[in-house]
Formats: sequence, C-alpha cells, structure tokens
Amino acid sequence: MPNYPFMQVDAFTDVALGGNPCAIVFEADGLDDAKRLAIAKEMNLSETAFVQKPKAEGADVAARYFTVDEEIPLAGHPTIATIYALVESGRLKLTGDVTRIMLELKVGPIPIEIYSSRGKVQRVVMSQKKPQFLKTHDAADIMPAFGLKAEDVLKGYPIQTVSTGTPQLMIPVPDLDTLRRVQINAALYNQLREKGDWFSPHLFCTQGVTAEGQTFARHVGPTLEDPFTGSATGGMAAYLYHYGLIQQKQFVAEQGHWIARPGKATVEIIGSRDGIETVKVGGSAVTVLKGELLL
Repeated sequence: MPNYPFMQVDAFTDVALGGNPCAIVFEADGLDDAKRLAIAKEMNLSETAFVQKPKAEGADVAARYFTVDEEIPLAGHPTIATIYALVESGRLKLTGDVTRIMLELKVGPIPIEIYSSRGKVQRVVMSQKKPQFLKTHDAADIMPAFGLKAEDVLKGYPIQTVSTGTPQLMIPVPDLDTLRRVQINAALYNQLREKGDWFSPHLFCTQGVTAEGQTFARHVGPTLEDPFTGSATGGMAAYLYHYGLIQQKQFVAEQGHWIARPGKATVEIIGSRDGIETVKVGGSAVTVLKGELLL
C-alpha cells in the first residue's frame, strides 16, 4: 500500500485557520490524473497540490494543482502553500535571507522568491506570467449571474477576462457595499462559464476592509467562495494598473474577511501600464496538518 506524505497549509495568512487552506501531497510522481483528482475530492479544498520532480530545464521543483473538478494551470495560494511546505518539511533548503528558485507548473516555470529570517519563512513571492487581456463581456449578460444589475459594474470600465497563467473574469464594482450584495444565480453562472473564456470570476473594488488593504475581492461560484485567490489577484492588479484605477505599483490586496478566513497578499506590478511584464504576488503561510495518505 503506497504512502504519500502530505501537509495542509493555510496560505496568505500568518494565523492558523485564516487565509486559504491547501493540501500538499509530496512525492506524487507515480499518481495518475484520475488518482490526483480523487485525492483532491477527498481533501475537498479549493485546490490540492501534487509535488513532483521537474522536467523543464532550469526548474528546481515541480507541482500540479487540482480543484475538486479539474486541473488548474496556475494558482496562487497552492504556490505559496507548496513552497512553504517544502521548506518546512526540509525538502527545500534556504540559501539566505532571500532564496530564489524556479517552480515548474502546468503553464511552465515561474520564479519564486522566499524571504526568511533565522531559518523561518516570512513570505513567499511568485512572479506570474505576463498578463494577457482577453475578451470583454457585456455587463447586462454577466451581472445578473451575481445577483447584480448591469449598472452595478464600475462605470466606464470593462468586464474583461485577464490571464496571468489562468484566465479569470475581472468584474470591477464601485465599492464594498456592492460586493456585499453579491448572490450567485447558479443556473445563469453555469451557462456563462460553459460558453465563457474564463476559469472563474473575481469581483473587486479599490477599498480595503482594513486600513492596510487597498483592494478587496470576492471570488465566488455556485458551491463555494474562495478565501483568497492568488492567481486572480495577479490578474486584478494588472487590470487595475492597466486601466489607471490604481496609481501605485505596490499595494496590499485583501480577501476572505466576510467568510471568516481573512487573507492578504503583497502585490507588485512590473512594467508600464501598456506593457506589464509580470505581477508579483506574495504572502505568508501556516502549517495546520501533517500526515500520510494510505492508498
């Protein structure tokens, strides 16, 4: 009976049971896709990460991420959680106050920076893929799926699919009050997603829920609300800077506070408004569980 060591880590938080939980399965090279998906369903988290040997030239370690329904090519909180777990378990050695590695994902290798102090990880930062600004969408078609009206979108700005590795539907709204009114119409949502060019939707505004945050977002679907979504935070940052909704290239993004899983990320945009090269999304993490899968 094969045994697979695993950890569960809360990402984008420095407090256990905050942020977004992720299961990380080590030494997963021998697991086929059907078994990985079955394990993800067993874990019943928004994503489960599977660590394996890298194949791409220059990569130090590889991982693949699965939701309970499918594989996702790039995701933020599994990246933060996976790197943190690799260090905490002794599988990845720190080389100083800043350790730089390449993590191979489904979309290819991405740069990772690990900031540490006295041998303890303080923050993991991922550099996401160059943003792609894809299809724009009619507010009258999109907003009813979230229990909102067309006029609830931020006036003068498009609903648009943006990808920094995973295509996410960017829906800007004017304020926190509008975000509070979001209620999913599952039938409409499923129709939109079936024919859409996006993986999941990200509704956001340029207000934080604490004095530290410059943005707040909700990442919602018919069955769950994601506590913190690192890949969509990267796409959101690219959108905000590209369209001039934020002036600064560095800020703190918040998410999850209204579902009792508060999370935050540091965000840094590299490049010009019309030539964004990458978005760096970083956060801390906390281990909450260690064990073995007996398969």
